[in-house]
Amino acid sequence: MTTSVYSFSAEPLGGGAPVSLERYAGKVLLVVNTASECGFTPQYAGLQKLYDEYAARGLAVLGFPCNQFGKQEPGDAAQIGSFCEKNYGVTFPMFEKIDVNGANAHPLYRWLTGEAPGVLGLEAIKWNFTKFLVDRDGNVVKRYAPVTKPEAITADIEKLL
Repeated sequence: MTTSVYSFSAEPLGGGAPVSLERYAGKVLLVVNTASECGFTPQYAGLQKLYDEYAARGLAVLGFPCNQFGKQEPGDAAQIGSFCEKNYGVTFPMFEKIDVNGANAHPLYRWLTGEAPGVLGLEAIKWNFTKFLVDRDGNVVKRYAPVTKPEAITADIEKLL
């Protein structure tokens, strides 16, 4: 039975060896499924702002591109990385495109959604930019809907830092 986020690994955007999330042990994590062609895409700016403001105090934002919602992340790793950097100055870690729902859902997302179900107890991710806040011990503290802007999470982040 998986007991923390640190049990998982993910492929970095653009390839390379899988990254164990244990690398982030002791940090507060904000895990987000992202997309480049979504109405919520401007949230990249807010996520980057949180990262800029709180990384030195122990926050890591982890982005997981996903094409399961309206095919709003059609690009390959190079296109996604270029888009994020050019349009939003993203410097927080981004990982390979994954599925967050269904039979091929990444194990991390199966665990996250089980730990923090959404509205009415439904585990499925409803759309891009669903956010999970994880404490320094690797436990999911809260799940936020896509409409929740990154800046609205500031107080919750500060409590954990």
